[in-house]
Amino acid sequence: MAKADSTPRPSTRKRADGGSASTGQVQSLTRGLVLLERIAEAPAGIMLTDLSMQVGLPNSTTHRLLSTMQQMGFVQQTGDLGLWSIGVRAFTVGSGFLGSRDLSTLAMPVLRRTMEAAGETSNLVVFDTDAWQSVVVGQVQCRELMRMLAPIGGRLPLHASAAGKAFLAAQDAEHLNRILQKTGLPHYTEHTITTPALLKEQLVRIQQQGFAFDDGEHALGLRCVASCIYDESSQAFAAISVSGPKSRIPDERVTHLGSLVMQAASEITQHYGGKPRKSS
Repeated sequence: MAKADSTPRPSTRKRADGGSASTGQVQSLTRGLVLLERIAEAPAGIMLTDLSMQVGLPNSTTHRLLSTMQQMGFVQQTGDLGLWSIGVRAFTVGSGFLGSRDLSTLAMPVLRRTMEAAGETSNLVVFDTDAWQSVVVGQVQCRELMRMLAPIGGRLPLHASAAGKAFLAAQDAEHLNRILQKTGLPHYTEHTITTPALLKEQLVRIQQQGFAFDDGEHALGLRCVASCIYDESSQAFAAISVSGPKSRIPDERVTHLGSLVMQAASEITQHYGGKPRKSS
């Protein structure tokens, strides 16, 4: 004779907020995190009723979640209107990500994929704002016998490298002029840009197309395309580039390689927690 199964089962009774007793805690956590995201998107603060409407929750449920997060310091209510904004605890927790970021580790898989797609050496470059130079900090070499070999730690002038020009194009006019006053425009090859007016014309094109192009401006026969990586303040601080001999990077390949480095730089920016610079 079969016996009735007496194994205890979790309760699935409905909660007042639409969840169930067995999943209520996870659901509440998800809702709380969504509320944090919405509040973060409103730097001037947001009213409870507007917040409830955005996330599709009753005012009472929203207030209960906010009160819990307020007690823990993740949100705060300020001003005569009682607007909700991000609390200090949320900033402290979020800052932990900033301290744990390793640009080279984040970028390396993207560098490898970019090298495979381009068939040319891919480079990770950061900008030294003390010496005003671009510095190679990572590289994935292509498989060709003739290839670009920039040593890790190698430095390049801003005005005569694709990565450097991408960085210059991301600066406002006043900052750009200060940089050029400090660095000047030294001559390296017959293709080096040595006049500020011509350089600024090229920087406008870089802003429009999203990537920079170096046509043997530092080393004859070498071509390079690059696009900037941005931090959480939308400041360009690094770049990804693809470089190779002119024989393998003819004019008709430049736009394609430009799209590859733009996509790669955008992906690294996202992984790094950065925000791309908005076009003016």
